[in-house]
Amino acid sequence: MIKELMIERLRKIEDLEQRQLLKDIVSGVFVNLIDYQEEMNKRLEERVFNEIEDVENRFDIYVTLSSKEDIDPIHQYLFPMRPVDLESKTIQINKLLQSLERNEQAVLYTLFLACDSVQIQQLLTEERLFNGTLVTTEGPIEIQVSLTRNMDYLQEINKLYPIFQVNGLPWKTINHPFAYKFFNVNLEKCPPLNEEAEITDIIVDLQEYEPKKRLNMVPLWNIERHEVKNIGFPVPAIDKVNYEHVLSIRKMGSEHGYLVEADEENVRYIKRTDNELTVVSPQDKSGVWKLLKIVNMEEEKIGKLHYELVSNRRIEHFMSKFARKHSANVKTKGEIIRMVNTFEAANRFELVDVEIVDSFLEASFTYCANPFITEMLGENSYKKIMLLKFKAKVEKDFIANDILSFLVSEVQRHFFEFKCVGVWQ
Repeated sequence: MIKELMIERLRKIEDLEQRQLLKDIVSGVFVNLIDYQEEMNKRLEERVFNEIEDVENRFDIYVTLSSKEDIDPIHQYLFPMRPVDLESKTIQINKLLQSLERNEQAVLYTLFLACDSVQIQQLLTEERLFNGTLVTTEGPIEIQVSLTRNMDYLQEINKLYPIFQVNGLPWKTINHPFAYKFFNVNLEKCPPLNEEAEITDIIVDLQEYEPKKRLNMVPLWNIERHEVKNIGFPVPAIDKVNYEHVLSIRKMGSEHGYLVEADEENVRYIKRTDNELTVVSPQDKSGVWKLLKIVNMEEEKIGKLHYELVSNRRIEHFMSKFARKHSANVKTKGEIIRMVNTFEAANRFELVDVEIVDSFLEASFTYCANPFITEMLGENSYKKIMLLKFKAKVEKDFIANDILSFLVSEVQRHFFEFKCVGVWQ
């Protein structure tokens, strides 16, 4: 800024000899001085910025979706949410018959629907039956199937919440729009089946949802499972009651985030250094500890993805880090806008208004992404409604409502006295 001002002033000197003389003086002395001052200001800014330690960014969760055949089994950054998804599966007729006899869901397979949340909810509400065919070694068999939401991936997300609590880390809503779009295909009606026959193929017609159907899809995230042994023997903790178990993370990489996956009664607290985790536990014997490694993403090295990579990562601003360290619930519209805009996922939306109303009878575009938290605090039926009105900056795709739900759920975590609802403006 100062250099531009000096150049502009030099241009206004009409005497060319004086302009050249002054230009030589400025270029030789003042420009270097200005560059030095700007560099020192930049270093001071970085020093102030880094004074507030932000361990949260080591625990950012990234997610995407991939077809089973496109998954790289040695990928450094992205891993299946459920490793069992990579195993080949066969359907046995006798197990289907046993499930039908016990009035249990006879699941044929799981599919993904590339629909927005409103279409997903409509499909679940209708409880429709679809026609299909079991192709067996004894010929085709006409069947009817139903679709119910597959909860396997949502349960994996739910499991993370108590793990964060055990590890003494703050919870941040998981932004996983794909996990809500998986369905189980359940056998509902079929003629008598021969247990000796084998199923070679299953064909189901989802009618108007057929173009949105995707088979053999696997959700991925940047969480890798490990098992680590103690370094040496446990030593008595300072309280003379519990024991310290030291786990080395040097070889796995100290730049990543690590969570100890254990029951609450087995962990008192966890101490963290750059290369070690110290688990203070009542266990007095060495053993193997389960770790969740949250990989620090380098997006330029991820490679080509067929579906968008989304996360719950916050943009690193000084004010955001300062607000998290000195948490004070400032209940203003400006604070809510700041809270939403700290997330990278908000770059496609704009929060244009916040309104408190007694009731809201229209259909909401959002759902609660933290049901395990809201259930603990009771129902929302008696609370006033906080309407969060958003405007899309780009054309909305089939996961736009889900990302909106993530942002609204984050606001809900800080404003439990209201029921937060997101709508499009």
